[in-house]
Amino acid sequence: MTERSDAPPARELPAPFAGLPSSRRVAGFVVAVVVLPVLTGVLDGSRGSLALGSVLLLYLAAVVVVAAVGGIWPAVIAAVVSVLVANWFLMPPYHTLDVENRDSVVQLLVFALVAVVVAITEEIAARDRGRAERSRREAELLSSVASRPAEQLSLSAVLEQVRATFGMGSAALVRRVGGGAPSVLASVGQSAPDDEEVRVPASAELELVLHGPALFAEDRSVLERLAAAAARAWETQHLVRLTDRLTEADRVRSALLASVGHDLRTPLAGLKAAVSSLRQDDVEWSATERADLLATVEESTDRLAALIADVLDATRIQVGAVTARLEPVAVDEVVARALLDVRAGAVTMAIPDDLPLVLVDAGLLERVVANLVDNAIKHSPARCAVDVAARPGAGGVELSVIDHGTGVPSELWDAMFEPFQRLDDHASGAGAGLGLAIVRGFARAMDVSVTPSQTPGGGLTMTVRLPVAAEG
Repeated sequence: MTERSDAPPARELPAPFAGLPSSRRVAGFVVAVVVLPVLTGVLDGSRGSLALGSVLLLYLAAVVVVAAVGGIWPAVIAAVVSVLVANWFLMPPYHTLDVENRDSVVQLLVFALVAVVVAITEEIAARDRGRAERSRREAELLSSVASRPAEQLSLSAVLEQVRATFGMGSAALVRRVGGGAPSVLASVGQSAPDDEEVRVPASAELELVLHGPALFAEDRSVLERLAAAAARAWETQHLVRLTDRLTEADRVRSALLASVGHDLRTPLAGLKAAVSSLRQDDVEWSATERADLLATVEESTDRLAALIADVLDATRIQVGAVTARLEPVAVDEVVARALLDVRAGAVTMAIPDDLPLVLVDAGLLERVVANLVDNAIKHSPARCAVDVAARPGAGGVELSVIDHGTGVPSELWDAMFEPFQRLDDHASGAGAGLGLAIVRGFARAMDVSVTPSQTPGGGLTMTVRLPVAAEG
């Protein structure tokens, strides 16, 4: 399944209130340090022109500004400082902390009380705004994940959204089965050595693992829902992949049955006709006729054996049952065995004796070469031999099977490796169209590449790049 990265951009959730961030407190203190001296200087310059109540109202306005910027503690400290400077600079007797009358004492106390109440009120409002903003972003985040159809959920996108939202270094979905070691299904980001690990259950077998700063308790509920969304995305992708494999397997089985049913008829019909003719008692067959009938039996039997071998090989590849036993082998020996049953003159071989040993499965490579040669012979003119050559190449040995037929258009090179693909369904002995599919399956099992190219002058060249065995 192709990953989609269409998730909405993630935004960090506001931290739940546990005291304001230190940057906000610092900003509040900075405002207090700037505003209070300026206000005091202005009022001291116009001393006596304003009543004490008006002076304290101006200081109250300054405290409100400090509370809005920095929260409760800068505001409380600003209120205390305001009482002291108002008493020292603006209340007779000046430059002392003595209070001239009881009315002034009451005004100062009421000012201090109101300033503290304002600071607390502003703090509560800030908490409510933070909680409301957090709830809004949580709702947006969860709805953006929950509202998308399951088939459109991208596991990587969900993990990236979780990582960015909570400011984590990395996020991963881990699968734990029984007491075995956990397996990472998908991960994004990179954690630092000092990051804390956070684990959130996603399902019975899946777990969301985060590395980064410590989380608040309020984050757990959101994380649990996002972990469930990540598990749902993985399960959906898993089901889609399983469905794709089942669909492909069903397609291959259907094509296999249809192709085998079609391709079995010709050799079976020839075999049946030849054997029935030989069993007739009322016909006297000459030696030449008998030889021809026996040759038909042998040819039909060979075609049946080759078809059944291809079907079995294709089935092994389809179910993933092909295993390669890699060992150092000589290229010329493997090619010679692959060409034992090829008619004389159909192939020319140009393989130097001094080539280094290659690290492959000899049996699988023999089948690869045999299928490539058989395919090349089918598509070459009768008068032109197929060339099999090998030479040292970049990082290994290049083994080439070269035909001089009509060739294959480059846009069909990928398609011709698919099962049951035949460029000429009407060609005699075209086969079931499994040869190149088997070549690709066996080559992948050995971790070698098979590359088609145009033959100069016309035709198709198939090059198998083989790794050189390490010298022991």
